[in-house]
Amino acid sequence: MRAWARTLRWRLLGLTLVAVALALLGAGFLIASLFRTHVTAQFDTQLLRQLDQLTAALEPDAQQRPQLKAPLSDPRWHTPYSGLYWQVEALAPAGATPSAARPLLRSRSLWDTELALPPDALGRAELHRHPIPGPDGQALLALERRVQFVPADQGSAVQAAPGWRLTVAADRAELESAVASFSRQLALSLTVLGLALLAAAWAQVSLGLLPLRKLQAAVLSIRQGRAQRLSGAFPAEVDPLVQDFNHVLDQNEQVVKRARQMAGNLAHAIKTPLAVLGNLATDQTSERSAWAGQLQEQVASIRHQVDWHLGRARASSAGIAGLRTDVAPVVEGLVRVMRKVHARREDRPELLITVAPLPAGLQFAGESQDLQEMLGNLLDNACKWARCQVQITASHANGQLRITIEDDGPGLSEAERSRVFERGVRADERTPGTGLGLDIARELAGLYQGEVRLGVAGLGGLRAELTLPGYCAQGLDS
Repeated sequence: MRAWARTLRWRLLGLTLVAVALALLGAGFLIASLFRTHVTAQFDTQLLRQLDQLTAALEPDAQQRPQLKAPLSDPRWHTPYSGLYWQVEALAPAGATPSAARPLLRSRSLWDTELALPPDALGRAELHRHPIPGPDGQALLALERRVQFVPADQGSAVQAAPGWRLTVAADRAELESAVASFSRQLALSLTVLGLALLAAAWAQVSLGLLPLRKLQAAVLSIRQGRAQRLSGAFPAEVDPLVQDFNHVLDQNEQVVKRARQMAGNLAHAIKTPLAVLGNLATDQTSERSAWAGQLQEQVASIRHQVDWHLGRARASSAGIAGLRTDVAPVVEGLVRVMRKVHARREDRPELLITVAPLPAGLQFAGESQDLQEMLGNLLDNACKWARCQVQITASHANGQLRITIEDDGPGLSEAERSRVFERGVRADERTPGTGLGLDIARELAGLYQGEVRLGVAGLGGLRAELTLPGYCAQGLDS
């Protein structure tokens, strides 16, 4: 399916466009037809008036030939090829076949031409209309009638009275011009009306979709950590969706809380027996020395497994919507702890941990404990391997929080950097630890759509870069 067809806006506008176009086309044809009928009726009315005027102005002379009692008033009768013409012909005798006859009288506007009328049998009080060709290539509409003048001394002897075929004709160009002009104006008006209707439809669709855009913004706020629930006034059609969505968020939060509680309970339930077993394993009495080493090995293995699964449980609960954590307090707290834990060693007199100035209002879109878990593992690893210096920097760009930890230790080769992310793998088995810290940090970052990348530090050791979704309260990218 094409991209435009997948949007509700374009579907609604497309249907509106089709409906408006069909309605306006139908209305245009209907109005144009009504106008043509109206102007044609007016044209016929004018012809009838001209025919009545001609009829009233005619009278027979002494030879029973037609003559005008007075000139007709319209000046177009006297202008050659003016588009208005009249003509008088003799009627065929009673019982004879109607045929074209030479005109007895015609208007000056015909000049040296005649109206080419078709043979026609006219009854009394009948009006016949014919489209006929006219002079100068004109298309005429002719209106004709039959007239008989009965002298007063003949009484009702109609058959003996002379009969004439009276015809008036007018150029249809004026009629067609009026229809064409009206059609152009109608098309322009309907086009403007159509554009106005489409603009109104666009505004209507935009206003109708406004609650959906508001809903999208509310969901984005939850995703970015600015809110924890959908809030605000929504139309009755959208409000059930909002309520259901909030209900799903509530259920998800309850599931996460139960999972964390179960993980914590499991940790407390297992760690106490492990501590007892560890104490027993360190007892070097003679009767226990035979199995003390194996017991210590198994206790360490169980601790590794507990740490691994607890880390997995914490990682699986990451990404709760609507959470924000200030980065600076977490970094400062971890630095204080690491300075105490890694204060002095035989191979180094003092560990220097420096933190570059953090951007004001730098925040992580997640829980504080998760950030402590990820940063704590990376920082602890750097402090273990550093000779005497660890550097921490942080920045924000394009909605991403980037925290970099560098040390001046021996570092890792490219192959070793890939291998240390495997479960339970340590770069140096002589260094204490479970080998799970980097793996848990990377998995937890991945569930936040972030990542952990290792490289070569400027100090010569290992460079760990943690990328997570974040915000900068002042809107500054560093």
